[in-house]
Amino acid sequence: MRAAENLGRFNHHLRRWCETRQVTLTRGRASHSNDQAHVEQKNWSVVRRTVGYYRYDTPRELALLNQLWPLVSLQVNLFLPQQKLLSKTRHGAKVTKRHDTATTPHHRLERDHSDLLDPHDQARLAALHHDTDLVELKHRISDIQGNLLELARRRGTIQRRAKTNHIYLSRKKLDKPKRASSDESTKHTKRAS
Repeated sequence: MRAAENLGRFNHHLRRWCETRQVTLTRGRASHSNDQAHVEQKNWSVVRRTVGYYRYDTPRELALLNQLWPLVSLQVNLFLPQQKLLSKTRHGAKVTKRHDTATTPHHRLERDHSDLLDPHDQARLAALHHDTDLVELKHRISDIQGNLLELARRRGTIQRRAKTNHIYLSRKKLDKPKRASSDESTKHTKRAS
């Protein structure tokens, strides 16, 4: 009940913030990655790399995930540099992409959008960045990941999602090519004569 109350308060504040800035809220459709492209692009680099493709649906797993995501958010936003796509040009079949210099989202926010931060928020972010021990943070994330994996193993067999190129990776299609013998014709007649 308490979480639902907090969510309701959060939604109210978000709606009010969007209305004052004339931001239109829309809903994204499931399985349409272009609807939420900036969010969906992080599914592999953050979500799947952190917890994999396993199904976590018990209360204990939910509690671990709720502990994990704030830690991962700190790691990604304060310490992991990312490159932002500046431009993409196409010349025939060749696509040329230009990226900026890799920097963390925290530094990009301070550098490019400092006008959006009030002095209190800037001080709080600087203190958070300074006081966070990256090594200890990584150990806490690894411990929670290990606990999640152990809980998934206890429930039974872990079904790993097949990669889209699993046939290529299994080398089943990479059999030795069949060569025609020296007396065999490589051109077959279309019909009997």
